[in-house]
Amino acid sequence: MNRDIFEDLFVLELANNHWGSCERGLKIINAFAQIIRFNGVRAAIKLQLRDVETFIHKDFINSTDIRYIKKTIDTNLSKEDFSKLVEEIRKRNCVTMATPFDEKSVDFCVELGIQIIKIASSDVNDWSLIEKIALTKKPVICSTGGTSVKDLDDLVTFFEHRNIPLAINHCVSIYPSEDSELEINQVDYLKKRYPNHTIGFSTHEYHDWNNSMLIAYAKGARTFERHVDIDTDGIKVSPYCSTPEQVDIWFKAFKKAKEMCGGSAEMRRFIPKKEAEYLNALVRGVYAKRDLPKGYVMSHEKMDEDIYMAIPLQKGQISCRELMSGEIFIEGCNKDQPILIDLIDTPYSQNEELKQIIYNRGI
Repeated sequence: MNRDIFEDLFVLELANNHWGSCERGLKIINAFAQIIRFNGVRAAIKLQLRDVETFIHKDFINSTDIRYIKKTIDTNLSKEDFSKLVEEIRKRNCVTMATPFDEKSVDFCVELGIQIIKIASSDVNDWSLIEKIALTKKPVICSTGGTSVKDLDDLVTFFEHRNIPLAINHCVSIYPSEDSELEINQVDYLKKRYPNHTIGFSTHEYHDWNNSMLIAYAKGARTFERHVDIDTDGIKVSPYCSTPEQVDIWFKAFKKAKEMCGGSAEMRRFIPKKEAEYLNALVRGVYAKRDLPKGYVMSHEKMDEDIYMAIPLQKGQISCRELMSGEIFIEGCNKDQPILIDLIDTPYSQNEELKQIIYNRGI
């Protein structure tokens, strides 16, 4: 499965913060698109889709005392308005993404050309919806808030068998979340349990936009999600939503985390020249303790009589790293003089690359 689409991807969850206004939705998209472009990151702006006529039972369509039903009705947009929002997301060079909460909305995702589909934590075991999503063959990100291990295992196996790319977000479904509720160690757990999938971090915290990013990235999270909103039109921003200024801090924390973590964790890092030069200055060189004639063979038993080691290491001189028993002097070396690589017959002298390193290090 190709996981590249998820790597270092930010998901900005617009959710229902357009409040049923296409104009407000466009304002939010444009505000965050500027922050995305300024920081040079790759981001998706995600919508939530519900077919209101079928999603809410007809007997409860007017039940404004039920919060979820009221909010669903109050934030409803027409298909034409959603099409405008998706088109604006594309124009802003962002990835199009949506969370469909019913089967008809999955069809609408296809109609809109949505690139990535999200499965909400509440729908991780809604198999009618999941099977419909799988038929699209689109990459999927799922959140894991409140999900049992069995349900999550079943979901992962389901998408693996269909060879559909799946990213798995650690998520705590508490809105907003306190720092003590973030449980970022779950990123480690998910990486170990699902090593063939991108693991992400979806967060609803409201105190900090820096530290959790540093921690999550260092633990291996590679896709990140937050709810977003703007302070306009007299509508108060919810505590679990992030403003453009806060998302800017979040993006910069990501850049700092990436800088500090460096390259791949799968291989030994490249050692820079300045580091090697610093360490070479601390290495002891090998010096003759007495005159050592041509043809002399160094042995382990007589090392203490023949040589000593001291700083500084000089150019062309062997160090404590290359010293070995059985080396033969092809030229003599006087007392207290550095033993040079060219004076002895050693395996190191047969390797031109190693010889050049020895010639160029030291003073």
